[in-house]
Amino acid sequence: MKENNESVLKVAIQGVAGCFHDAAARQYFEDREIVTVPCESFHSLFDNLSTDASMIGIVAIENTIAGSLLANHELLRQSNLSIVGEHSVRISHVLCALPGETIDTITEVNSHPMALMQCEQYLLRHPNMRMVEKFDTAGSAEEIANKHLEHHAAVCGELAANLYGLNILEKGIETNKRNYTRFLILADPLLASEMKPREELLDKASVVFTLPHSNGALSKVLTILSFYDVNLTKIQSLPIVGREWEYRFYVDLTYKSYVRYRQAIEAVRPLTNEFRVLGEYMERVGINLM
Repeated sequence: MKENNESVLKVAIQGVAGCFHDAAARQYFEDREIVTVPCESFHSLFDNLSTDASMIGIVAIENTIAGSLLANHELLRQSNLSIVGEHSVRISHVLCALPGETIDTITEVNSHPMALMQCEQYLLRHPNMRMVEKFDTAGSAEEIANKHLEHHAAVCGELAANLYGLNILEKGIETNKRNYTRFLILADPLLASEMKPREELLDKASVVFTLPHSNGALSKVLTILSFYDVNLTKIQSLPIVGREWEYRFYVDLTYKSYVRYRQAIEAVRPLTNEFRVLGEYMERVGINLM
């Protein structure tokens, strides 16, 4: 999955330097020298990947609290990119501010709305801290550092706090300690073929398909997958715009035998419409991401 290589790998991330996408990319490619390419939105990230085939992308696809990022499922399907890996991590937030500040001097806390919500119990215990929503977690830390905003604090990851020279007032302020985000590693098909693990190491795949509007269509697909010992770990349905009550299914599969998995795919394909394998890769175990 990861190979030592003297060339610098460009990795597109959503957010500014120090964001959780940045931290996840550096952990996943810990054996490679990388340079991250910040993107303002997921749309711009996919645009960058479509214009530079040498660039890798890392994209959040689901979170244990917020659920699936539905728009990213569609952006992936509409692209020609392939999934070459995944990286599931536990998200932990810190409270950070300019050197010299203390918890008692903070009057305003800035961060992305989701991060503020995830740390709400901690912040409510400090009524002197007014929560103000910003575009980005790491961006909040960057703004405090660049504008030298006194009595302001940011809720962000430890990487961002250190990157922008802020003092960490407290770590692990998130309410739910089981907050995990799963990221997908994406690449152009030609580059993906070079990065793809050996066949015997593959144990997970993501596919997307539609079904004919007939009774038991999905049940037949699931029965075949079960027969070939292919485990369905996630299924996400999205409505197809312009086709009332018809849905597109995004499915994650795990397997022990690549041969049995491929047999299952070939058996399922005739029962579906618009079937596409989005990627075959290695399942990753979740780790902490501070």
